[in-house]
Amino acid sequence: MKEFQLKDHIKFIVPSLIGIFLFMTPVKTTEGFTIPIAILAGWVETKLANYLSLIMMIIIVLTALLTIVMKIIGKRRLTNKPFIQRLFLVSSFWTIVRILAAIFAVMVYFKIGSEAIYGDDTGNTLLGSLLHVLFSVFLFAGLFLPLLTNFGLLELFGTFMTKIMRPVFKLPGRSSVDALASWIGDGTIGVLLTSKQYEDGYYTKREAAIIGTTFSIVSITFTLVVIGEMNLSRMFIPFYITVVIAGLVAAIIMPRIPPLSRKADTYIDPTKEKVDESIPEGYNAFSYGYKKALERGKQETSIKKFFKEGIQNVLDMWMGVAPVVMAFGLIALVIAEYTPLFQWLGLPFIPILELMQVPEAAEASKTILIGFADMFLPAIVGSSIVSEMTRFIVAALSVTQLIYMSEVGGLLLGSKVPVSFKDLAVIFLLRTVITLPVIVLIAHILF
Repeated sequence: MKEFQLKDHIKFIVPSLIGIFLFMTPVKTTEGFTIPIAILAGWVETKLANYLSLIMMIIIVLTALLTIVMKIIGKRRLTNKPFIQRLFLVSSFWTIVRILAAIFAVMVYFKIGSEAIYGDDTGNTLLGSLLHVLFSVFLFAGLFLPLLTNFGLLELFGTFMTKIMRPVFKLPGRSSVDALASWIGDGTIGVLLTSKQYEDGYYTKREAAIIGTTFSIVSITFTLVVIGEMNLSRMFIPFYITVVIAGLVAAIIMPRIPPLSRKADTYIDPTKEKVDESIPEGYNAFSYGYKKALERGKQETSIKKFFKEGIQNVLDMWMGVAPVVMAFGLIALVIAEYTPLFQWLGLPFIPILELMQVPEAAEASKTILIGFADMFLPAIVGSSIVSEMTRFIVAALSVTQLIYMSEVGGLLLGSKVPVSFKDLAVIFLLRTVITLPVIVLIAHILF
């Protein structure tokens, strides 16, 4: 380590410790445990509560307008503006999605048209609640994300976690940081981190798809809300242990079966060679990881560059993700609230639940697929179920299904992670089939 000076060590250690504190350190508040980023986001959300719906509507409408303008201007005239190109020069499909999102946002904000669009259970859930959270979380997560990605922390974690992550989950060691950030913080942070790492060439298409759909796990904070809605808060510890066990089973199986196993094991830049994870002679996992971390931190030379990248992250999230959440989330919520589609889709699960001896199988079946629209919907629909065991199963399943269009699903579609809507629907169903028997088995032991 003689080639490194004291300032190189400081450049790795100080930003990384700040990043760990902001994104991964549980802090006790009056509402339970959360992370500093979430506290900052909550503070902004409270202060701007009366304006955030308007702000998000403006951002979504502006995104649609700028996408149309940039399409007209064309790629050639934006050659020297790669960030603008990446943000606004999207395919025709995503242009239509952004225009649709802008129309929906205006309709919801000004209460134009049918209540099915702007009602409290549909449009207002998104524009008046979820997008408030995304605005504030993205503001701080985007701004400070380079603390996790640019100063060597991922290189350090990546080297000594490879021995676990690669054989068990078929993933590079650095993905453990994504999982940890999601688990303690929020699934949105995990998706954001995964997308950024994929774009920067650290994950292959397969790895990014696996991490985004398997390790962008639900935060501890949100699981508390779900179990509270089911009136089972006293069972939080066995509930969370159940979620972790079922989630690990899914995480081991999912990368080994289609559609994830069929994703190309190539990088966003097809000419890039596979990242070498071997440890050279003379080093152990920690010393080599530390050396790589110092080398990565040494590359960061400018505070201006740090904040420029952070601001670009924020804009990328606000303008790239919010329209997708608005468009897909609203369509999914309208279908869930105003049609019996999810009830019909749940019918095949009645005999399965009865075979597993789950009480009130018919009521439980209505909640099984509705979570694809929004993770909180199963808890809302299932809270009226009398059987505590069934409520426990519904709550645990809704958390382990992971893919829901009003947030994580919408975020993945809006990101560069290579997954399609069809992929997400299939992954959601597979996670349901894999985790349901595990959850039911544990529920029978507990009850």
